[in-house]
Amino acid sequence: MDQKRILLIVGGGIAAYKALELTRLLRKAGVGVRPILTAAGAQFVTPLSLSALAEDRVYSDLFSLTDEAEMGHIELSRSADLAVVAPTTADLMAKLAHGHASDLASTTLLATDKPVLMAPAMNVRMWEHPATQRNLDQLRRDGVRFVGPEEGAMACGEYGQGRMAEPQAIFDAIMPLLGGAARPLAGKRVIVTAGPTAEPIDPVRLLTNRSSGKQGYAIASALAGLGADVTLVSGPTALPAPAGVRRVPVETAREMLAACEAALPADIAVCVAAVADWRPESAGTGKMKKGSGGPPQLTLVENPDILATLSKDSRRPRLVVGFAAETDDVEAHAAAKLEKKGCDWIVANDVSVEGTMGGDENAIAIVTRGGIERWERMAKGEVARRLAQRIAEELK
Repeated sequence: MDQKRILLIVGGGIAAYKALELTRLLRKAGVGVRPILTAAGAQFVTPLSLSALAEDRVYSDLFSLTDEAEMGHIELSRSADLAVVAPTTADLMAKLAHGHASDLASTTLLATDKPVLMAPAMNVRMWEHPATQRNLDQLRRDGVRFVGPEEGAMACGEYGQGRMAEPQAIFDAIMPLLGGAARPLAGKRVIVTAGPTAEPIDPVRLLTNRSSGKQGYAIASALAGLGADVTLVSGPTALPAPAGVRRVPVETAREMLAACEAALPADIAVCVAAVADWRPESAGTGKMKKGSGGPPQLTLVENPDILATLSKDSRRPRLVVGFAAETDDVEAHAAAKLEKKGCDWIVANDVSVEGTMGGDENAIAIVTRGGIERWERMAKGEVARRLAQRIAEELK
């Protein structure tokens, strides 16, 4: 990594402070960082702080004769192995998508022949605007890679997708692009299930749950980052597919099981999805109407048990990990589930804690036949990263 260099473009936005931590992580790993600070970015972080952490000068002015004499924008664009834009504003996305070159950052991006990784950060309404989504599609077609954005609370007081990915997540996305990330799961095939399932009652109504899919998607991304060939079987969510992951969208538990079986053989299965235990025996072909007879009587039947089925399959993965979302006696219920399902680990969490189911943080306990390993509450992305490493160590 001592021979690798990142061109770090810091756009304008409150998330610019995360660029400082990202710079620290990169330098700690031995990666050189050459910063470009936009005029808007300089409203949030100072050139001095960025320069001190990068151990390099900060470039900002396209028309500085000194810069052009020592390091012109063409040379800047070729001086690194990878260009990283963090934070990436809607404006920077639009400039690159449409080929604009109005400042040093956009000119350098347009001139580079190196890979580009963007970490978007903006208000949820800006992110969801059709123009931004068109630019996103265009940039992806042009080969630009993305990490994030994440969903959560924003500095403007709103909540939604648009938060810049955490520095560790951006670092984890950078390292494979530099060819320097440890890839202990290279050659391993992994199945991850995520999100809720949805069981139709009629064409309008369904039985489902509050799962957001965040933890499962983060785990799929973390495993792919370690080199695994990941198939993500996902129930209905609003999350974008993680980079480098094959996503198979499903709705019902039976569809999820079929997709998992189609993905076999595999070395690892991580069943994170919150699968509905029951489904209506028969779904109405038309919308049920209110009548004088009161609410309709629903007859429920049991859904297939995906975790148990994979654990007992003749093509059983070497490591089968299940999740247990509990509201009381968490570890006792998880231990019982471990024996009943026949899997290797149960990752248990208490979903009665506010902000866990559908939120951005989690506290887990890994229950195995050898004991219980408890982890403190942390961001779901960090849970995913540590769990992926734990899985890699288990398969050594």
